[in-house]
Amino acid sequence: MPSKPFTRASLALAAMAACATFNAHAVDIDAGDYTALPPGTTLGMVYYQHATRDSLYANGDQAPIRPRLTSDIGIARGVHFMKLGDYVIDPQFLLPFGRLSASRDIAALGSNTGVGDLMLAATLWLTKPGDKEHFGITPFVWLPTGQYNRNDPLSLGENRWKAALQAGWIKPLGKSVTMDLAADVTVFGKNDDFGAHSATLKQKAQFQFQGLLRYHLSETSDLRLGLSHLTGGETQVNGVAQSDRQSTTKVSFGGAVFVAPKTQLLATVGRDLHVRQGFKENARINLRLLQVF
Repeated sequence: MPSKPFTRASLALAAMAACATFNAHAVDIDAGDYTALPPGTTLGMVYYQHATRDSLYANGDQAPIRPRLTSDIGIARGVHFMKLGDYVIDPQFLLPFGRLSASRDIAALGSNTGVGDLMLAATLWLTKPGDKEHFGITPFVWLPTGQYNRNDPLSLGENRWKAALQAGWIKPLGKSVTMDLAADVTVFGKNDDFGAHSATLKQKAQFQFQGLLRYHLSETSDLRLGLSHLTGGETQVNGVAQSDRQSTTKVSFGGAVFVAPKTQLLATVGRDLHVRQGFKENARINLRLLQVF
């Protein structure tokens, strides 16, 4: 049995946590993301992410209900590599958009279509393009520009500022295997218009650790396996702690291939292995089209 009843308010918090993960995909990395490219290079990317969630957890206990939360999210991303003194940086933006839909026992949460919060970022590399290893540090900022309604728990926007700092490292482990590692921390501004009673929502810092391995089939294609763990992020509503610390472990598998010299296709599938709080993803499909300009 769950540690506390799943009221509409607690469902709204769980739904908000699920919606927040859509914006958090800027912090989730794909293998190769921390490769420093020559200044003057511009990348255009479009992502499509489909996920289903068929169970809900509180403090590690599964709720005795039959939920279904489905998301179909797109992200438009632009990246430009340039020089900053002796360093390479890549100012970029990410704009999520899409649809969220609840059904089964949580059908009362409804569905929604809209645009999420705009994300701005820029990696600063401490290594050079062409190096065998790559190491960079990336600050992210989420602007509260997305669609938000306090009475709609499935809003794609969060009505708050967020910031994250991430470090990423790429290291070859041999001729055919490359390791990608990343770690980040996210801090949250307050949402002072949360829920039907316009409560104040605050959230503690959240931490994420990611590791990926790539097996290179050729110079233009690879298979990849990823593991990620997220922890922290407990919330308060009007000063009352919700005892909802996150602890989520997920796995992904897929591959990438350059179908033309400047066009790459990426596809991965994955799922949550363990969830302490909120909805558990039982299936996720990620697709990405990358074009080099």
